[in-house]
Amino acid sequence: MFFSHVVDQTLKKIKSQTANLLTLTNMSLGGFAILAATQGQLNLSVVLIFLAALADRFDGMAARKLNIESELGKQLDSMSDVISFGVAPALLLYQGILHSFGFPGLFFTVFYMACGAFRLARFNVTESNGYFTGLPITAAGCLATLAYLFNSFIPSHLYLFIMIALSFLMIASFKFKKM
Repeated sequence: MFFSHVVDQTLKKIKSQTANLLTLTNMSLGGFAILAATQGQLNLSVVLIFLAALADRFDGMAARKLNIESELGKQLDSMSDVISFGVAPALLLYQGILHSFGFPGLFFTVFYMACGAFRLARFNVTESNGYFTGLPITAAGCLATLAYLFNSFIPSHLYLFIMIALSFLMIASFKFKKM
């Protein structure tokens, strides 16, 4: 009887933390992507950002499927997203391309991160109504990372425009339905 109770309690705890574990995986992958970018391992950084996007996709699905959504999970997800899809892609593009522009490259790298953080903060203080306001940071981070893959084909000065456009799209007030 005791063993059964212990197993039952353990399974409940594991279930209740499944989404948070996936969220922390997202954050860890984003952290590793940042470290890889600072070490000049830009292709590894790209892979890690995309793996973080997978973890981010599954944490929300797990929370809804297991009925374990929480305010803590929402806040943790936003903190993870700012690392994985705000800082990591911005640093990837800065290290790979934007550093050559001096101050403008530095400014728009930090501007992108700030807009991503603003977008997440706004998301956290508004009621969930089934719509996104502005481009989600995950999408912006994946688009920035995807753009990096085409750096052989896209003129480097267009990356300043890409960073500006993604930044403003994240803080824009347009709404679209969540998928």
